[in-house]
Amino acid sequence: MLLFFAVGLLVHFVFFASIFDIYFTSPLVHGMTPQFTPLPAPARRLMLIVADGLRADALYEFDENGNPRAPFIRNIVMHEGSWGISHTRVPTESRPGHVALIAGFYEDVSAVAKGWKENPVEFDSLFNESKYTWSWGSPDILSMFAKGATGDHVFTYSYDANDEDFGAQDVTKLDTWVFDKIKEFFHAARKNQSLFSKLNEEKIVFFLHLLGIDTNGHAHRPTSREYEDNIKLVDEGIKEVVSLLKEFYGNDEKTAFILTSDHGMTDWGSHGAGHPSETFTPFVTWGAGIKYPQKVSAQQFDDALLKDCKLEYWKRQDINQADIAPLMASLIGVPFPLNSLGILPVGYLNNTEVFKAESMYTNAVQILEQFKVKMTQKKEVTLPFLFTPFNLLSDSKQLDILRKARSYIKQRKYDEAVSLCKDLIALALEGLSYYHTYDRFFLGVNVVLGFVGWASYASLLIIKSHCSLTRGISKEVKKPSHLLTCSFVAIGVLIAFFLLIQGCPWTYYVYCLLPVPIWYAVLREYQVIQDLVTLLLTFPLSNFVGYLFVFTLGIEVLVLSFFYRYMLTAGLIVFAGWPFITQLWMRAKSISLSWIVFCLLLAVFPLMPVIGRKPDIFLVMGAGLLVLLLSLFILASLIKRKDGFVNGALLLPLLQMLSIVLSMCVVYSTHNSLLRKQGLPLLNQIVSWMILASSFVLPVLSPTLLLQRLVSIFLSSMSTYLLLSTGYEALFPLVLSCVMFVWIHMEQETLQQSGVSCKQKVSNIQFTYNTDISQFRQLSLDDTRRAFFLVFFLVTAFFGTGNIASINSFDLASVYCFLTVFHPFMMGALMVWKILIPFVLVMCAFEAVQLTTQLSSKSLFLMVLIISDIMALHFFFLVKDYGSWLDIGTSISHYVIVMSMTILLVFLNGLAQLLTTKKLRLCGKPKSHLI
Repeated sequence: MLLFFAVGLLVHFVFFASIFDIYFTSPLVHGMTPQFTPLPAPARRLMLIVADGLRADALYEFDENGNPRAPFIRNIVMHEGSWGISHTRVPTESRPGHVALIAGFYEDVSAVAKGWKENPVEFDSLFNESKYTWSWGSPDILSMFAKGATGDHVFTYSYDANDEDFGAQDVTKLDTWVFDKIKEFFHAARKNQSLFSKLNEEKIVFFLHLLGIDTNGHAHRPTSREYEDNIKLVDEGIKEVVSLLKEFYGNDEKTAFILTSDHGMTDWGSHGAGHPSETFTPFVTWGAGIKYPQKVSAQQFDDALLKDCKLEYWKRQDINQADIAPLMASLIGVPFPLNSLGILPVGYLNNTEVFKAESMYTNAVQILEQFKVKMTQKKEVTLPFLFTPFNLLSDSKQLDILRKARSYIKQRKYDEAVSLCKDLIALALEGLSYYHTYDRFFLGVNVVLGFVGWASYASLLIIKSHCSLTRGISKEVKKPSHLLTCSFVAIGVLIAFFLLIQGCPWTYYVYCLLPVPIWYAVLREYQVIQDLVTLLLTFPLSNFVGYLFVFTLGIEVLVLSFFYRYMLTAGLIVFAGWPFITQLWMRAKSISLSWIVFCLLLAVFPLMPVIGRKPDIFLVMGAGLLVLLLSLFILASLIKRKDGFVNGALLLPLLQMLSIVLSMCVVYSTHNSLLRKQGLPLLNQIVSWMILASSFVLPVLSPTLLLQRLVSIFLSSMSTYLLLSTGYEALFPLVLSCVMFVWIHMEQETLQQSGVSCKQKVSNIQFTYNTDISQFRQLSLDDTRRAFFLVFFLVTAFFGTGNIASINSFDLASVYCFLTVFHPFMMGALMVWKILIPFVLVMCAFEAVQLTTQLSSKSLFLMVLIISDIMALHFFFLVKDYGSWLDIGTSISHYVIVMSMTILLVFLNGLAQLLTTKKLRLCGKPKSHLI
């Protein structure tokens, strides 16, 4: 059993990892020649200002008094420079946003997980190509580009990471720090000859990273006074810095300025997904080499930004975020970043037509270089007769287009040259994508073969070990022939040899060779397959089609619930009608009524808005009070029935109730403290961490009687969940637990109705680690429903309070009782535990269902894994690499979620067994006897 689960876990880890090799491989290639425009650059220096988390509408719009929110920037837009919207891509996070801005390419998602503050892969950037770069701001962002730079020419000045505190009284100090340090820097440069001479070189960059707006947005929401005031402060700070630079350089008009943002923010203060509020960021540029404002009579865009911000008559030029890197390189005359995939927005340039054409030509050659390197790499590791080149951009066509573009420039047909270069860039980008995804179909087929094989083997194992389906049909057991073994060994050797001569990475061996032993194990059970086919042929066709239809419908509902949360509501309403379908209503009216009420209550949650959007501390307090009332009622009923409470054993539930009260006090106190901008009180922080730690220990101190242990797990989980709640979601585990308690009773009633005798009442059943195997019965069709119920409740536990397929569903306010200083991995771990608490409650209830229905945990668990794997396969086919970035990101995250859930099931099953069956005895405590 242990070996089987270990192998199963390994197989699922491989399936999970495959998505990163198929969809998340790094797009970077190395070995290109740097390309730069062979003409004098319009600017000697550039200042890049990134206001982290700044939404486009928030910068351009007017305040409640009808005045511009950022008067200086508005003046630039109307009188000095050009403006537009910079469109970011999913995931809208700080790291990928800055990589796109400064290096010109969209980093693959896996890089975020590999290292938040470090470079998991080496890449070239504008800073690296510059003569000198001075940067001020957050240590998380600055260190990323300083580490990747060659030589000692990127200088960073950052504040302490602990200053990034969401609960601080005034987080605008993060921005005032940057502005103050720049003023000190230029003041000191006048007295430092070495620094002064460096500052007067050409091809230099100043980078200002302003984190205050993002921090205020997370802490107070983008519609708050704090967020809006921070924008005004940044506007004033930029005005002073621009004035300072003009004075320092004697108004030489050789400085270019760019103001933009790495990502926007939703109304509820988060980012990460593809909502327009997250992907629309401001882009304002002025100074040397930049066009002055252009008046237009009308312009068409799909959004209402122009009208809302009263900018209908000033020309708006939208760009992609990666296009900013080649624009900056062109302005100061440095080589385009080697890995940049951005297309130079020539509409922003105020320069000669020949400069624009030459810059565009350089851009095309620089991207074409990457295409050629990528093609060469793929050609080297593919057998000649199997290699399929990208025909739209053959070697001859490349030369032809480049010759033609050069000819146009010589003939002064600059517009035609620019247009031709854009066509070449489009083809090169398409070709890069083609070679980047070259092995995708091959790997996908192998993963699907492994998936289907694994699900088939698990199904055969259930039928062989836990069903009476094949009994009496065939008695003799034949050993597998040597021919089968030799055939699969030969197939394995051939695959390995094929991969070896192509020089494939080691992961390809895993994906391609894994299906071989899986299908060998399937075909070894040909006797079971034969018996199953014989039995199915005797099965009435109408019944078979009916069961298949119901099973397929159930799987489709689960899959659709990932896209539409209200499908969970529909499913729970159907569940509420279960007692009427099975006649349980006649047998156990009170339990059936409870089931209907709690299922309908749980059905309300998927219809609610995603958590965090409307925080309500009073709902958290209400949930705490309801938990206290429920625990008092359970305590009183158990004492009244004398169901095993010892004289001293009342101490534990009372301690857990005290923990609930403490959690409520901490939540209320922390909320008020943050509202008053006094930060997170140290005492609250200590109590929160103590409650979290005790929630793992207290349940295993309680008696192993089924109901008492489950109540203990529920109370401990709720004390932590309250600390992590911001609104109505605090009620969710309470209602879910009530459904779980009733489900346990319902399953026992169903079992008795089907004629299986139950030896004990639910209240008398003990959780034991080594359950007597003789108690187990054979599987029936009703057990498939039990497995489906578990998967449905797990999906409900995950999506019940929000579509966490979007990163922006994570609300940082959830962890403010534990910490307010920005620590991405610690905050992430706490949020993951918040997601897992409902999972743990469902899995513990499932342990109880296995006991009450006298069912082998292995067989039921295998059925659950098969249902999850069918869902995962479904999502594997739904993964997209086309369409909007929101669609692509969502499709990949759905597969990752369902695969994570499958892997988590194994760990959660172990955790549930530990929480339900283990009894921790405190040293020196005398043995106690039941009353």
